[in-house]
Order: sequence, then structure tokens, then C-alpha cells
Amino acid sequence: MGAIETEIKFRVADPARLEAQLAALGFHCITPRSFESNTLYDTPDRSLRARRAIVRIRSYAGHWLLTHKRIPDSGISEDRHKHRVETETELSDGPALAEVFKSIGLEPVFRYEKWRAEWADTQPDATGHCLIDETPLGTFAELEGPAAWIDRVSTELGIAPADQLTISYGRLFEQWREQTGSTAQNLTFDEVQLLDHQA
Repeated sequence: MGAIETEIKFRVADPARLEAQLAALGFHCITPRSFESNTLYDTPDRSLRARRAIVRIRSYAGHWLLTHKRIPDSGISEDRHKHRVETETELSDGPALAEVFKSIGLEPVFRYEKWRAEWADTQPDATGHCLIDETPLGTFAELEGPAAWIDRVSTELGIAPADQLTISYGRLFEQWREQTGSTAQNLTFDEVQLLDHQA
């Protein structure tokens, strides 16, 4: 059974300043800046999306991961934080699983990329992480951990409640497409930058 993942996102104007703040709060970088590629899979009629669930194959820092996320059984997915039931396992061969998905009727429906660095709070009894993501739409950070920890750290970092986001990168991409009129289909560096240069 999956665990409940609780998180918020926020935009980062100055990544170096954020890293300095994290270090001052007792965080340590446990995964240096590494490229991450994600592919979401769904049925042709998008039945997973209709249930607000995802199946994802991720390549990050030399590892393959399979993830399934869904809203909690209570139906509550967002309050001041984003909540998802997450089940994740490491893979030895992501492309092989992609072929299995294809054979059983799951198809790739969305790709997104980022450069990610992972910082862990190493204070006693701390269980949270800060993920700094450089995406084609700018730099964001995620705080993942217990809700009380997220609230405390976001306050210490000076992140106002109004600046805290609970939506996915896919939804951020959809909002960007609506605002810009972009025809990009995936949140990848090549596709977004190519279309930006053609505009």
C-alpha cells in the first residue's frame, strides 16, 4: 500500500540564495543536480486522468523508478498542501517496462524534464526534503514531508502562503500553454525552447 505524499511547490527567483538558506537551516544536498526525464502513461481514453491518477516511468540520477499516484480514499487532495497516495519502486530497465505497457494498451501521453537537486533536512527528528527543480518554465522547489514540517520550513524560508502551489508540473504546463498560446505538447527543454525561439 502506498504512503501519503504531502508537498507544496514554490517558484525560485534565486536558486543560489535558496541553497544558502537551506544550508543555514541544517539541510544537506544528498543528490547533486541531475537530469530527470519523466513519461506518463494512460489508456487511449485517458481513464487514469479521469480518476486523477498517474502512472509514471522516471529516469533520475542513474536510476529508473515506477510510480503510481492517486488521490487519497477520503477524496481530499488539496488543502494548504498537496496530498497523494504514492506507490513507488525502483526498476532495472525502464525501456523494457515501457514496451510492456505498450503491449497491454498503455501509451505515453506526456513527457516532462527537469534538472533536480535533492536536499534533506538533517536536524534531529526531521523527515522532510527540499527538491530544487530547473524546468523549461523556470526554477521551482518542492517541500515534501509532514504538513507541520512543511509549514515550519516554508515560514523559515520566507515563502508566503500565497506563493505556495499545490498543482502538478503537468497542470503548470497547461496553464503556461493557455497563457502563451504555445502548441508544445510536452514539457521538455527542446520542445519548449524551440517553440519559444520560433515565436
